[in-house]
Amino acid sequence: MDALRLEGLSGFFGGQRVLGPLDLTVQPGEQIALVGKSGAGKSTLIRLIHDRIGDTGSLVPQELGLVNSLSVFHNIFMGQLDRHGSLYNLVTLLRPFSADREAVKRILASLDMDDKLWSAAGSLSGGQRQRTAIARALYRNSELLLADEPVSALDGPLAYRVMALLQAQFRTFVVALHDVDLALSHTTRIIGIQNGNIALDAPSAELTPADIRPLYD
Repeated sequence: MDALRLEGLSGFFGGQRVLGPLDLTVQPGEQIALVGKSGAGKSTLIRLIHDRIGDTGSLVPQELGLVNSLSVFHNIFMGQLDRHGSLYNLVTLLRPFSADREAVKRILASLDMDDKLWSAAGSLSGGQRQRTAIARALYRNSELLLADEPVSALDGPLAYRVMALLQAQFRTFVVALHDVDLALSHTTRIIGIQNGNIALDAPSAELTPADIRPLYD
């Protein structure tokens, strides 16, 4: 992918500006964590970036965007829905092709969820739902990942393992994270959001938790 240059990003809620205006450039190969307290504007920034790039990236929204009545398989398959014709997608709804089944099952196995392939999304726990949304993003396999708190419902060891998986698959990503240690250990760049503006922007390797803590005051 080429460098992603975003200028004049502004977010509004109830007629009030809650983010920006700010400029942001994402270089190929950068793995960026957005950090800051709840309400600082991280989710708004993720949404604005997605609005700018459209469906060219993989997305894990905070609300996850799962269809509860569909199986885990079909929710994940939706990650590539726009890459197939309508007939292919219709057949997949009724009787999925073996290649798609196996591809999805491999991703689920990496997330310890291969036994949930045909479970309805509405029957899953919070952590399983989050992993299903992550699996959908992995299955889409775009050059850029945007994710809003993608591991917030996972316990410590699993959260670290899933972040490592995202690092391995997506050379470039922008991920909002609430866990400072996780952000420092699994990204190359930290952007701190405070009161709707960029208050910190530095390589992860040059920062410590103490450098980030003031963003939460």
